[in-house]
Amino acid sequence: MEGEPTLRLRVFDLNCWAIRYLSKRRQERVRLIGDTLRREGFDLALLQEVWSEQDYSDLRVKLAGCYPFSHYFRSGVIGSGLCVFSRFPILDTLLYQYSLNGYPYMLQHGDWFCGKSVAGIGVGITAPLLSLSLQLHAEYCREKDAYLPHRLVQAWELAQFIRHTSKAADVVLLGGDLNMHPEDVGIRLLRGWTGLRDAFAEATHFEGCKNGCTLVPDNCFTNSSELLPFPLGIRIDYILYKAISSFTVKCEELKTTMGPAPGTDIPFSDHEAVMATLHIQRQGQDVGATLGTDDPALADVVTEARTEVSVGLRAAQRQRYSSGRMAVLALLLLLLQAVAALGTLAGLGAEQPFPKLSFCLLAFLALGILILATGLHLFHTMEVKMLHGTEDQMWMALQALQKRP
Repeated sequence: MEGEPTLRLRVFDLNCWAIRYLSKRRQERVRLIGDTLRREGFDLALLQEVWSEQDYSDLRVKLAGCYPFSHYFRSGVIGSGLCVFSRFPILDTLLYQYSLNGYPYMLQHGDWFCGKSVAGIGVGITAPLLSLSLQLHAEYCREKDAYLPHRLVQAWELAQFIRHTSKAADVVLLGGDLNMHPEDVGIRLLRGWTGLRDAFAEATHFEGCKNGCTLVPDNCFTNSSELLPFPLGIRIDYILYKAISSFTVKCEELKTTMGPAPGTDIPFSDHEAVMATLHIQRQGQDVGATLGTDDPALADVVTEARTEVSVGLRAAQRQRYSSGRMAVLALLLLLLQAVAALGTLAGLGAEQPFPKLSFCLLAFLALGILILATGLHLFHTMEVKMLHGTEDQMWMALQALQKRP
């Protein structure tokens, strides 16, 4: 009803970089994050890269008094790394794992093993709130970004996920590490297709790193060499929101941490935390759902994204062909060896054409190549299908946009 008091919602978002055995001073930083959350009393805490369930359990015990509701989302080989702490009741949860998430043979990156996902929770406050915590595939190299098509597929699936799950909610809140700069096509696609608003751009008051950067050279855990083209840092962690039906949401204040946490010599993570204060208020009448497709430039964004996905599709088709050809050659080699072995057996007294050990080693090598190449062929076949399916979806969306008056 009009005139109802405004709900003041304080949100904390952080990529925790808590990888067991690999992240520096992980346990100390996790304790520091828990102490800060307990002291500051945020309403919602959206955390990413909490890869150890023991770390989550420790946080849950420490925060039980001020955050009675929490949930840890499991997916992939080592987990999604996503967890949520809330002062308000969590009514339901949903996890969606992206269909594409890097390559299993890129062991030095490891995104494929993580099962990158978007985690959704329904929170019971004054208004039904859909809160999302997520992480997209990392960029690693901006000049030669081999993962851009995968990240665009993830951004598209995320946008579709929001559009289809937000119908029962009055407010949508998204926080996470999107691994995209604000001007990148993926973030423009996500915002344009869903109508989400950027808390940094909308905030009445901002305090923190210049331009809202969340990956900065001054952070002692950041690889400064990766940020050489960006002396001020980059903004890849976001809090986005939108109101649906009869509610409005405004961002009163946005803050980022700036290096070491108060009273310590270390920051929370290699990323800076993002903290937003939102005002949620009911209006006098239902204004309808905001779908975010009224922007006349959205068709250009979808076209640009579809072009990048098409480039990735062609690359995946080439990789599928190469791995398939390798599998066929390995199979032919095995067949030739089988014929040679049968010929030797049929000749009875004939001598081996070459030593038995060498023959066996060659057979094992051919078999190993056959298994590896077949696995790669199957993986890239699935990749082609996913990229082709996303390309078709974007084409249909583009057609619908172009037919609008």
